Amino acid sequence: MNVRQGPSLLSISIALLSTVPGAVIAQEGTASQRTFSAPTLEVQASADASEEGLSPAFAGGQVAEGGRVGLLGNQDVMETPYNFTNYTELLIEDQQAASVGDVLLNDPAVRVARGFGNFQQVYLVRGLPVFSDDMTYNGLYGLLPRQYLASEFIQRVQVFRGANTFLKGAAPGGSGLGGAVNVVPKRAPNHPLTQVTTGVQSGGQAYAAADVARRSEDGRYGVRVNAARRDGDTAVDGESRELSMTHIGLDYQGDDLRLSADLGYQDHLMDASQPNITIKDGLAIPDAPDASESIGQPWTYSESEDVFGTVRGEYDFNEAINGWLAFGLRQGEEEASFANPKVDNPNGDYKANLFDNTREDTVKTGEMGLRTNFKTGSIGHEVTLVGSVHDFESKNAYAGVQDGVSSNIYAPTSEPKPAYNYSGGELGNPGLTIKKHLESIALADQLSLMDERLLITLGARHQRIENYSYDYNTGAENTEYDDSFITPTLGVLYKLSQTISTYANYIEGVDTENAPSFVGNQAVANPGEALEPYTTNQSELGIKYESNSLGGNVSIYRSEKPTAGLDNNSIYRVLYDQSNTGLELSGYGKATQNLTLLGGVSFLDADADGNEAIGSPDTQANLNLKYDVPALPDLALDSRLIYTSSQYADSNNQQKVPSWTRLDIGARYLVPMGDDRLLTVRARVENVADHDYWASAGGYPGQGYLTVGAPRTFMLSATVDF
Repeated sequence: MNVRQGPSLLSISIALLSTVPGAVIAQEGTASQRTFSAPTLEVQASADASEEGLSPAFAGGQVAEGGRVGLLGNQDVMETPYNFTNYTELLIEDQQAASVGDVLLNDPAVRVARGFGNFQQVYLVRGLPVFSDDMTYNGLYGLLPRQYLASEFIQRVQVFRGANTFLKGAAPGGSGLGGAVNVVPKRAPNHPLTQVTTGVQSGGQAYAAADVARRSEDGRYGVRVNAARRDGDTAVDGESRELSMTHIGLDYQGDDLRLSADLGYQDHLMDASQPNITIKDGLAIPDAPDASESIGQPWTYSESEDVFGTVRGEYDFNEAINGWLAFGLRQGEEEASFANPKVDNPNGDYKANLFDNTREDTVKTGEMGLRTNFKTGSIGHEVTLVGSVHDFESKNAYAGVQDGVSSNIYAPTSEPKPAYNYSGGELGNPGLTIKKHLESIALADQLSLMDERLLITLGARHQRIENYSYDYNTGAENTEYDDSFITPTLGVLYKLSQTISTYANYIEGVDTENAPSFVGNQAVANPGEALEPYTTNQSELGIKYESNSLGGNVSIYRSEKPTAGLDNNSIYRVLYDQSNTGLELSGYGKATQNLTLLGGVSFLDADADGNEAIGSPDTQANLNLKYDVPALPDLALDSRLIYTSSQYADSNNQQKVPSWTRLDIGARYLVPMGDDRLLTVRARVENVADHDYWASAGGYPGQGYLTVGAPRTFMLSATVDF
């Protein structure tokens, strides 16, 4: 594949900028605090074409007051019996976050890991994985690039904590039992936007982006275009990355009809990136290698190219009834060459399997819903009926050699790429290996009682899953699964006062999984078999607080999840239940007029058949502080402290990964340039102490591979608002 379209994207964006007259802006994510005249019609354009529009940002601007809660639509945090946080564009820009994973580093219940044998981002929520291809895009699964999503696409990143099949449907990729991630694309704000950003980071990687938006004079029509290019070496010596993206978002806000549409393109290439590292069974976890030098062989790489789009519409039939329809498509192509080390001794010597693969994905998905409001006596009802469908086909091929590369993680050497000695399918022409069809229908009733102080959510989803696997070489069907089931929910929220709400919920999650070819180095007797879906049960209690300036949440939860692995006959099947019990505390908002805080702590006990589950630290803590310097009103300073306690890399709890702490610092300075122009300069240093550490263990069920944390990284960017 190896497509190189970055320069053309920048040329397009520059040409677009040259055709648009300069204008000033005032929008979420813009550092300027100046006041400009607003259009007569105040439009709160939303990506999901809802009447409510985008939820306002909370005090401090780093999180929002609400967001999408699956089929329930946009909900205020204080009126929802579930636990979620919505990170804003302002936070993304100030931290110079490049991806969804960078944004989620701010969440104490989330840590970022890697996919099994690849560079895919995986988000561990409450100790359980959410694969990046199980993120939703305005509530629809499977539309975003599978390995990595650039931040330039994003208006909001919404993190839902807990099982969620009733709210969102079963995740087609087989994850999402501990939480969910929803991405909200950018929309045109009320004011004209013309913004150009350039930047550089350690290693010499350069960055350029353009962001242009306009609304019609009456405010009803909006268009927003983003384009970005990243290219060059990173802070890791020997590693390089390229990214090209473009996105156009359209919306129409009528009296009764609302429409939105998105079209996105991303090409992401990683060369000689730090690989996943497995430690031999029984060997103590060695010290992390030098994070500033890549262990990856120079011929290893991963490239993915995706085109995706969505269309949504919502119509008000009358004051009490509205309906919506959404549809999306994605076409993705990947090719990669991996050599992930398995360390054999305390000296760091390793052998690595060569594994090359190609993949082509096609996704078609849609949703249709109807919502009505009415009363029965003193009880208010908001009834929602939703139907969804998801079709997924994946063509795959692979080739490789076992133990074909030898080196050392502390003194890496460049080795020649070995010849293949096994394969499945044709790399240049992959065949169909996976086909899934998911369809569901869900019904919810949100009841309001006692003058809307007591809110009760009742509902159930009927979910059907068809899962087929096919032989790599012959194309013959290997396994088939077709079944349906019902997942219910009950949520109760009571408002103790205008600032305090208590809540409780019961909700379930459903997982679908195909048996892998190998578990570690052990061959699986039933590779590719579609396992019967299994259910995770979760109960949660919590208290929410929000004043005009500060907010927070305290919650306790317990979930039980079936876990698959190899039995004594090397058959991959469900072996036992994993029980996760946790306590979470979070806070956000403005502690003082000049001090903004965001953070919290998460405690987790993940019991897997009497041992601690792989990759489940018992304590995670985050603290973000942003200080607006009173003596210099155009200067803001920020810091982020991330702590992750020790965790295990094996199911027998013999391989303990040390705890780690990381400090990041940053600054933002505003420079008025006259003629309604503003320069925003941002500087940031991540991993200030340049600490070498193992950032995560696992990320795929039953696997304890390790990832190396990023080294000290300097970032500098300049944004001009015209």
